Amino acid sequence: METGKITPHLKEATLNGDKLKKIIRTAFMLLIALGLIPLLPMLISGRWNWWEAWVLTALLILTFMISRALAARKTPDILRERADYTEHEDTQPWDKWLSPTTAFGTAFILLTAGLDALFAWSIAFALGWELFGLALIVLGCLLGSYALIENAYFSGTVRIQAERGHSVVSGGPYAWVRHPGYTGSLLVNLGIPLLLDSAWAFVPAVILGALLVLRASLEDRFLLGNLPGYQQYAAKVRFRLLPGVW
Repeated sequence: METGKITPHLKEATLNGDKLKKIIRTAFMLLIALGLIPLLPMLISGRWNWWEAWVLTALLILTFMISRALAARKTPDILRERADYTEHEDTQPWDKWLSPTTAFGTAFILLTAGLDALFAWSIAFALGWELFGLALIVLGCLLGSYALIENAYFSGTVRIQAERGHSVVSGGPYAWVRHPGYTGSLLVNLGIPLLLDSAWAFVPAVILGALLVLRASLEDRFLLGNLPGYQQYAAKVRFRLLPGVW
C-alpha cells in the first residue's frame, strides 16, 4: 500500500526534475547564443568601439529573437521541437555530430575574427567589401528566418517527425531551393569575414561551408528515401542550396 502511494509522487518529482533540467539547459543555451557568441570579436580583441562588430551583434540577436517569435506564432510547438533536439532517439547518426558543429560553427568564425583584430593579421578590406559582406549577412538572416517560419518541421536534427505529422514543405523559400536554411547560413558565414575585415576568418568559414554542403547532401539523400512526397518535390525543385549551381 505504501509503495502504491509513494510511486505517483516519485513520478511527479522525476517529471518536475526533468522539466527543470530542460529549462536550465535552454536558458544556458540562450545565454551562449545571445550573450556570448555574438560578442566574441569584441571580447577577444578588446575593441568595444568596433562598429562593424556591433552591427553584426545586433543583427544576429534581433534575427534570432524575431524569427523565433514569428515561427512560434505560426507553429506553436516548433520551439519545443528545436529545444529538445538532443533527446530525439531517431536522429540520424551522422547528424549527431554535424548538427552541433554546424549550429555553433559560426562561433569559430567570430573567434578567428577577434584574434585577427587583436594581432592585426589581416589588412582591412575597403568599405565597399565590408558593405557587401553586410548585405550577404542581411540576406542570409532573412532567408534563414523565412525558412524557419515557413517550415513547421524545421528541427535541430535530421529525422522524420512522425509524431508531428511530418510532410513535405514546398512553399516560401522552399520553392527556390530544397534547403534554404543552410543557404542562409552559408551567406551569413561568408559575409562575416568581409564585414569584420578578417581574411583569416575565411578559413573556418570555408570549412563550415563544406560541412553545410555535406549535411545538405546527407539530409537530402535521407529525405528522398524516407519522407513521402519528397522525391516528387525534388523533381520539381532541382537545386539543393544555390539556384542554378547545386
